[in-house]
Amino acid sequence: MFQIIFNEISAAEISSLSTIDQLELLNEFKVEQEDLEKASNESPFGIIERDGTKLYRYRSKDYRIYFEVMNDRVIVHRVLNKNTLKDFLFRSKLPVSEDKALSESKHFWSMIEEGEKARRL
Repeated sequence: MFQIIFNEISAAEISSLSTIDQLELLNEFKVEQEDLEKASNESPFGIIERDGTKLYRYRSKDYRIYFEVMNDRVIVHRVLNKNTLKDFLFRSKLPVSEDKALSESKHFWSMIEEGEKARRL
C-alpha cells in the first residue's frame, strides 16, 4: 500500500464533506499497485492521460479522487463530487467514457495543475 498525501486543495475539498462521508471515503481509498495495473472504466480505478502524464481516478459513490503516484506515494490533487463531472459530460454531450472525456478537457487539467502546485500537507 502507498502513503497517501493530500495537498491544500484536496485536503480542503475532503474536509468540506460531512464527517461520515469523509470516513467512508478514506476507509475505501486504499491504493495498491495491483489496483493501478487493473485500472479500467469498469473498476473503481481509472487512468487519465495527457502528453505522457498519467493521472489516476478513484471512483466511490458520489466522489472522485484524482491522484498521481510518485516514489511510492499517492499525491491527491483533487476530490470532486461526481455530479460535477456528470454535469460536465452532459453539457458537453460527449458520447465517451468519463476518463476519456476528462483526458481531453482543458478545464479539468487546469484544476489538476492547480492541485499539483498546491502545498502538500
